[in-house]
Amino acid sequence: MTTHSNHPFHLVNMSPWPLTGAIGAMIIAAGMISMFHQFKFNILMVGVIITILTMIQWWRDITREGTYQGTHTYNVNIGLRWGMILFIISEVLFFISFFWAFFHSSLSPAIELGMLWPPKGISPFNPLQIPLLNTAILLASGVTVTWTHHSLMSSNYSQSSQSLLLTIILGIYFTILQAYEYLEAPFTIADSVYGSSFFVATGFHGLHVIIGTTFLLVCLIRHNLKHFSSNHHFGFEAAAWYWHFVDIVWLFLYISIYWWGS
Repeated sequence: MTTHSNHPFHLVNMSPWPLTGAIGAMIIAAGMISMFHQFKFNILMVGVIITILTMIQWWRDITREGTYQGTHTYNVNIGLRWGMILFIISEVLFFISFFWAFFHSSLSPAIELGMLWPPKGISPFNPLQIPLLNTAILLASGVTVTWTHHSLMSSNYSQSSQSLLLTIILGIYFTILQAYEYLEAPFTIADSVYGSSFFVATGFHGLHVIIGTTFLLVCLIRHNLKHFSSNHHFGFEAAAWYWHFVDIVWLFLYISIYWWGS
């Protein structure tokens, strides 16, 4: 490992984590096949454990590089920002495919659906109940995460901790309500294209909420360990960008699938 560099860029050291991550993903894929066909979860659990351990140790190394080793220079920081922006753009396109499928089926329902939307026999959710409450929760979390950002830039340590903790609590509350909504759902993912488009779109969004909540929880731990300052907190900024993306996707989901689609 070199101690001096004549350029501002970060050339990463050799790391086993891309390999272990790929192995974990492969085992998860094999485990999903085993779960679907044989209803066995052993292989899937092994893959999940390998992937989680890889994530923890890979993120630990990146935290060390950016916080203690000083490798995240201005040029590296710009690259990280563009990387996060392009990642969020790829996520936007990912969700566009779900909206495309939904509107393709709902704007001109096939004769197999009775030429109705929702299809005959489907009882959709009331958009003014849990979905509206979840909308209010995510909008409130968008306010609290922005409050955290402004507090960080003002070097207000206590308000940053409080508002970030509140954002995490709102994210967990959203997930609990969505899980309850799924348990009480009057239709399943097997109920025509309505069920599949509803559960795939809202389910992937729910997964993103869980990922975003975990992202913010890691930021809270790092904040309590004094890793962030008023001019060095891109780890949190990336989490905040991701959280705002999750908020905006939910607004489109609520308006199109819950409200208009019902």
